[in-house]
Amino acid sequence: MRVITLAGSPRFPSRSTALLSLCQHALEARGVDVIPWNIHNFQPEDLLYARFDSPALAALKADLALADGLIVATPIYKASFSGALKTLLDLLPERALEHKVVLPLASGGSSSHLLAVDYALKPVLNALKAQEVLHGVFATDGQITDYDRQPLLDPLLSQRIDEALDTFWHALHRRHQPYAQAV
Repeated sequence: MRVITLAGSPRFPSRSTALLSLCQHALEARGVDVIPWNIHNFQPEDLLYARFDSPALAALKADLALADGLIVATPIYKASFSGALKTLLDLLPERALEHKVVLPLASGGSSSHLLAVDYALKPVLNALKAQEVLHGVFATDGQITDYDRQPLLDPLLSQRIDEALDTFWHALHRRHQPYAQAV
């Protein structure tokens, strides 16, 4: 089983990228092949000038084609996800997430941005024809400390991440189960 993680923060290190790293380690412990991607893997000019022939974009598309799922993480700025991530998602083909299970993660300054995942990010993921976009996890900045070293999560956030990963894991496995035969 293969999963892509996509960090959409223009900053590194960042809280949202720390969430992805924790998810990556948890999935690898379950035997999942995780391929990390970061917005920094792309030349800024390729994103700004919408270079659909960018070598990094071609590599991401190839990885996505072989993946079963995607975990995407972003900071929330002014009630929406990062512009750099939006630019990258705009360069993907219309069906780039077809047959994929997607788990969105976000971090923001306050809980007033909680709905940005549902109202800003999920519609874009659905437009890319994701098979299933799971309920996302939003974290406030105060719930993620020491993100630039060894990230520490608030216990409630840690529990929500564990539950989301469990749901993600089961959704990935549902994709691989043969359809039940009608008797």
